[in-house]
Amino acid sequence: MANALPDEELMSQVRNGIGEMLGVLFDRYQMPLFNFYCKLTGDRAVSEDLVQDVFFRILKYRHTYAVGTPFRAWMYQIARNARVDHFRKSRPETSLEPDMFQAVTHPDRSQQEQETALLHKALMQMPEEKREVLVLARFQELKYSEIAVLLGCEVNTVKVKVHRALQELKETFQRLERGSSLQQHSKGAGWPRPGSLQ
Repeated sequence: MANALPDEELMSQVRNGIGEMLGVLFDRYQMPLFNFYCKLTGDRAVSEDLVQDVFFRILKYRHTYAVGTPFRAWMYQIARNARVDHFRKSRPETSLEPDMFQAVTHPDRSQQEQETALLHKALMQMPEEKREVLVLARFQELKYSEIAVLLGCEVNTVKVKVHRALQELKETFQRLERGSSLQQHSKGAGWPRPGSLQ
């Protein structure tokens, strides 16, 4: 059963001309790649196009895959190149689509949505290099060793990059949260109602 085969075996078969195995890899990685692109670009339509481009490139450059090497790291290298090429051609304005971002679950839905939007906004304000390493490590759950291969650096360097990126994300989020909270207070929305402080 093809679905039970490891990625590397499937890719070896694609490399040897068994193109239908690419469909199995597509089913496995379509959503992770889409989420990867959404968190980096903030644009769903562009993300969908880029996912298609990645699988086109996998087929086109299948002969460059070295049998036995981790497929995920090879695929994300292609994904990074596809994104760079896309934005080299056109640099669109980033639209904010908070529903693409999974935030910490919160019982209050409106507050959860606000936190999600702020977290996404904070991520989009980060320098691209920090945003990418954070998305790879925290959202795509790549191992530090896989990211080190992608970025061409040592594993310890990746750990430092992720730590610094997380710190910056936290600080940016808190700054945006304070700004949002001040805005609400100035509108009176954040003040307690009479009788609610019993």
